[in-house]
Amino acid sequence: MPGRSDEIARQFELDRPRLRAVAYRILGSLGEADDALQDAWLRADRTDTSDVVNPSGWLTTVVARVCLNMLRARAGRREEPLEDVLPGSRSGPRSGPRPADPEEEAQLADSVGIALLIVLDTLGPAERLAFVLHDMFDVPFDDIAEMLAKTPAATRQLASRARRRVRGVPAPVADPPRRRRAVDAYLAATRGGDFDALVSLLHPDVVLRADAAVIPTPEPVTVSGMEPVARGAMASMARAQSAAVVLVDGLAGIATAVHGRLGVVLRFTFADDDRITGIDVVAEPERLNELDITGVS
Repeated sequence: MPGRSDEIARQFELDRPRLRAVAYRILGSLGEADDALQDAWLRADRTDTSDVVNPSGWLTTVVARVCLNMLRARAGRREEPLEDVLPGSRSGPRSGPRPADPEEEAQLADSVGIALLIVLDTLGPAERLAFVLHDMFDVPFDDIAEMLAKTPAATRQLASRARRRVRGVPAPVADPPRRRRAVDAYLAATRGGDFDALVSLLHPDVVLRADAAVIPTPEPVTVSGMEPVARGAMASMARAQSAAVVLVDGLAGIATAVHGRLGVVLRFTFADDDRITGIDVVAEPERLNELDITGVS
């Protein structure tokens, strides 16, 4: 590479933690973020940078463009669920980014916010890029607009729409705070493996319905009764570590994000005493795409 290759290489190493953070928030997957950084460096190393005025900003742009291409490539397709949600469940084959350290990925997801990653995965590539770059890393809208081949005004609108989804809206009157607390308690009991606490949240006639993509099976699965449903939830302890409470069609529910991808959504119905009477577990891509998932304000 002519000109300033050594300077760009030094700047890339200095900026690597920030560039990795940018890539992770855009892609939601540590393995994909590392792939994006490698691709970005290969592109940067092949480019004449003699006229680059701001090497740090230029490298951010290169990484963001690589991430945008990766988002667009995966738009409209979702991976199979990765972990169990019911006893005897199994995962189908999957392809994806290089494996990342699970502990590091979990810590990073917690630091960013699992609920945020879940909502980000529901955004289109342009919305996600505009929100992450501007709201999280203070990249000017003029620079983002150039990446997206849009006007700055249109880019502002993309970020604004994304911001509204991330921040969420107040839950409607039909979903009183005590039901949100019940959903919080369900997730806490599942994460902690507290079988008795989980049973106490369930109505004796509770019914769990899981679509065919959850396990996967040829047909949807139905489980009835407090203890069988609670045992099924206990089988999803690992998945629950990557779950968060979100609004699903305006009501409190639970969603999981594994490697930054929306995987499974739980919707709840309640009896008058606020015990859970129904759990609808959704994993089929077509059904997931129909759900309106936002943050909880």
